[in-house]
Amino acid sequence: MPADNTPRTSARAGPRSYLYYDWIMAAFVCVLLCSNFIGAAKQAVINVPLLGPIPFSAGILFFPISYIFGDILTEVYGYARDRRVVWAGFGALVFASFMAWVVVSLPPGPSDYMKVYQPALDVVFGNAWRIATGSIIAFWCGSFVNSYVMAKMKIWTEGKALWSRTIGSTVVGEAVDSSLFYFIAFAGIWQFEDVIKVAFAQFMLKTAWEILMTPVTYKVVGFLKRKEREDYYDLHTDFNPFRVKA
Repeated sequence: MPADNTPRTSARAGPRSYLYYDWIMAAFVCVLLCSNFIGAAKQAVINVPLLGPIPFSAGILFFPISYIFGDILTEVYGYARDRRVVWAGFGALVFASFMAWVVVSLPPGPSDYMKVYQPALDVVFGNAWRIATGSIIAFWCGSFVNSYVMAKMKIWTEGKALWSRTIGSTVVGEAVDSSLFYFIAFAGIWQFEDVIKVAFAQFMLKTAWEILMTPVTYKVVGFLKRKEREDYYDLHTDFNPFRVKA
């Protein structure tokens, strides 16, 4: 039995209602959209030992929170329910990207204000198609890899050493995310060495976030398991990422 005496669950007898699942889904989508559309426009620099100054998107400070949510969802509610949240986030990203393209493409008004505002709008929301595509694909693949590894590791570890699952799944998921995004968005535009260097730096920063947030993850997971009376084990789960049924 888990340390908090929450019953293990390996299969769902029927639909259940949860107190916090919908709130976590909403928070996940909110973080995902904000980190991609607010943080993406701000370029910052950090000095990394051995690598020197590395530019990064400010969204990186918040995007890893979506992986923390993914870990929490998989640990408490199981892979299938996290899969629904990932698809919700994917749909939100696609719609937001489409909306940004439409808004930026509309002819601006003739006012002096719009002469100043339209160029700023182009910079913030007028991402090139490769960047938008890379972001969506990388998120989708990385999130499902993260959830799959988390679910499998929970079975292998028999629910022990939560830290090994949260960090281990993030290492794999973020590696997929960072690699796909930078190669899709910038291969052939940047020097190959720069693509590797920046992707590696982003991966390290995102993983470090997960490690630093481990105590918070423990607190949230413990709270949800007690309140929801759920501690799901994906013993008989269909891991097909294209299903949305929980």
